[in-house]
This record gives sequence, C-alpha cells and structure tokens, in this order.
Amino acid sequence: MAHGPSRGGVPVTALPEERVDRWTAPLRRFLEIETAAGLVLLGCTAAALFIANSEWAPAMHHLLETPIGVTFGGERLIFPLEVWINDGLMTVFFFVIGLEIKREFVLGQLRDPRHAALPLAAALGGMVVPAGIYLFLQFGEAGERGWGIPMATDIAFVVGVLSLLGRRVPHSLRVLMLTLAIADDIGAVIVIAIGYTDYIQTLALVLGFAGFGICLLINWAGVRNVWVYVGMGSVIWFLFHESGVHTTVAGVILGMITPTNAWLPIGRFSQTIQEVDDFIDQEGAWYTDERRNAVLEHVMMTARESMPPLERLENALHPWVSFGIMPLFALANAGVEIHAGGWLHPISVAVALGLLLGKPVGIFLTCWVCVRAGIARLPHDLGWPEILGGGFLGGIGFTMALFIAGLALEGDMLDSAKIGILSGSALSAAVGMTVLFVVLRRRAAANDVAEENRSEE
Repeated sequence: MAHGPSRGGVPVTALPEERVDRWTAPLRRFLEIETAAGLVLLGCTAAALFIANSEWAPAMHHLLETPIGVTFGGERLIFPLEVWINDGLMTVFFFVIGLEIKREFVLGQLRDPRHAALPLAAALGGMVVPAGIYLFLQFGEAGERGWGIPMATDIAFVVGVLSLLGRRVPHSLRVLMLTLAIADDIGAVIVIAIGYTDYIQTLALVLGFAGFGICLLINWAGVRNVWVYVGMGSVIWFLFHESGVHTTVAGVILGMITPTNAWLPIGRFSQTIQEVDDFIDQEGAWYTDERRNAVLEHVMMTARESMPPLERLENALHPWVSFGIMPLFALANAGVEIHAGGWLHPISVAVALGLLLGKPVGIFLTCWVCVRAGIARLPHDLGWPEILGGGFLGGIGFTMALFIAGLALEGDMLDSAKIGILSGSALSAAVGMTVLFVVLRRRAAANDVAEENRSEE
C-alpha cells in the first residue's frame, strides 16, 4: 500500500494526486515551513511601509476608511474597513490566543507550577520593566497613555528567528520563549481590558457575560453544531463592542471556555472503524446497501468528535490567523511615513528603548532572581547567555505592540509609536540573533572538543 508523508510517526495513506495538487505543492511546502508566517508578516509590513511612503498613501487611507456593515431594525452596524480588521478579524486572532492559553494551562508548561515558574517570572519582568522605562521617559507627557505598547512579545517573529538559527537552539529555550509569549499575551489582554477601557456600558457588559454562560450551558446540554457557537460569539462580540470593553477581550474569554476534552473516547472511534471494516467485508454491501451514506456520515462525525474542540478549532484557525488575519492587520496598521525626525521623537525613543533594553533586562533579571531564590530551576541545557539572547528576542513586540498603540495613541503620536515599534523590534531581533549565534556556536565548538577528548580516552 502506498503511503504519504508520516505525521507524528504514523504513515498516512496517500490520496490520488490531481494536477492541482502538483501546482499547489510549492505553496503547501512553503506554508509548512516554521518561518513562513513570519516571512509573510514581514512582507506585508514592508508593503505597508512602502505604500505609506509612496503616492499610493492617500488611496490606502481612503480604502481603510471605506464604511462597511449592515443595518437591522434600528441598529446600524457600519464601521470603516480598518475597524473591521482591528476589532473584528483581530477578535479571531485573540480567540486563538485564548485557545493557546487554555491549552498551556491544561496540557502545556503552565499546568505544572514548577515548570511554569521560570517563564511566568520572565514574562512578568518582561512586561514591568519595559512599561517602567516608557513611563520614566513619558511620565506627565502627552504620550504617557502608551505605557502598554512595549510590553508584549510577537511569537510569530520569535519562532521565525529561532528557526533561522537552526537545530543548535536548545529545545528548552524554544519552550521558554513560547510559554513566555503566552504569558505575555495574558498580561496584554489584562492591560487592554483595564488600561484601555475608557467607559463601560454596564447592561451590555452584563449581557455579554451572560452570553458566555449560555455558551457553557448549551455545551453542557450537548450542542455540537459549531455554527450555534459562531452565532453566540457574534452576539457576544456586538455586546462587548457596545459595552466599551474591547471586543478582543471577548475573543480571549471564548477561547478559554472552549472544552479541552473530546466528546467521544478514542475507544469509540476504534470501535467505529472496526464496524465499518466489517460492513465493507459484507459481499456487495458497499455498492448496494442503503446504509452506506449513513455509515460514512457516522464515521465523519465520530472522527470529528474524537478530537477535543480546542484542538480542532486551533488547527483549523491557526493557518487563517497566521497567513490571513495577521498580514492584513500589518497592511492596515504598520504603514507610517518615515522621516528623519521620526526616529528621535520622544515617543519613538521610549518605545524602542522599552523593547530593546526593557525586555532583555526584565526577562534576565527576574529569571536570575527566581533561580537564585530557589523558586525556579534553569533547564540543564540553558545558560545565562542563552537567557539573555532570548530576552532580546522578547523585544520583538510587533503585532501586539501595534495593536495596543492603536488603542492608546492617535495622530502623530501613533505614527511615532509605530516607528519606535519597528525600530525597537528590528534591533531586538538583530541583537538577539547575534548573541544566540555566537553563544550557540561556542557551545557547539566546546561540545565538539569534549567529544574528541572522550573519544581519545
């Protein structure tokens, strides 16, 4: 029997190949590369900057201001395209973040306090110190409200940079950075909910939280149709929008209440496969028996419900977020007119220093204090130079930083913040890659020498 590529060590039976499969194969291979999402995001950022500094800038602004929406009853749900991207599509992005947070707390590193202590401490330091640097430079100034901008780490770019460094990167460093980014996201959501909510419409907020309760209730009752939950999520989104609390908070909460347990045990799926095998073995049954469609539908339902809803949704939405929503967000928000004075604007400097210095200092110091105090342990394959290099990579704050900047500032101050985000993230990536490249190269050389000495003995 022919097999396709193995997944998780399990060979997958190859399906017949059509012409379109051969044509799309290069695209599929690109999308499977670990750095692909970061490359697409980087390309869209470059495109946004090019457009913002070209004669097409007014046309782009006009496109983003185009009103889109619907009218129902006395309500008009009509917003500019930019709002639909930032408040609508980005809610899906935050929904996936909510799924990742839930997974980490239930199945990942954050479920074990001993393993979670180091990344949680690193994330806390990596949020407090950058915000402190920004406030120190902007306290009492017009840009003071932007203190949350340099607090979060962009996981897509960090994963891309670590991938570029190759297999020499210790697995524990990847785990630390991924877990740190998840903890960062938790902090960013809290900052958005508390720091950037200007008013609260109590009734709408109460009804929104009641919507979460209804979702839990219908899940308890056994409702499995995903469109029911999409409808409920849309209602909750509207209620949060009306309440004054940013809609992305609703997305995170919806992700975190998504079940992590499959409806059917894996034994039931195995039993179903055996029953189908017996059915096919019946002479002529597959071609003449009226039950064939019902059997196939039962197999599809059993396969679907044998996978936890959280895992199924994360797998389904992650490509759309990585290659659709985040690039669109970058196109809509990363564009800023570059001019000589922009790099030296106080807000640009505050944001850039918060990312470039605040992140590594905060991450390194909190890790060091926790290890010295016995609260956490440094993984055996990590040293302090690797932690410092990872801390610099934590200063890549692109997506979340741009998002918070859009909530906190406007006009020329927002443009200055964008310049600070771009410069601070680029410098953090460059310094982090350099530090890790040198450290990992030296470690590899030392390991080679030690191996030679052992072989001579």
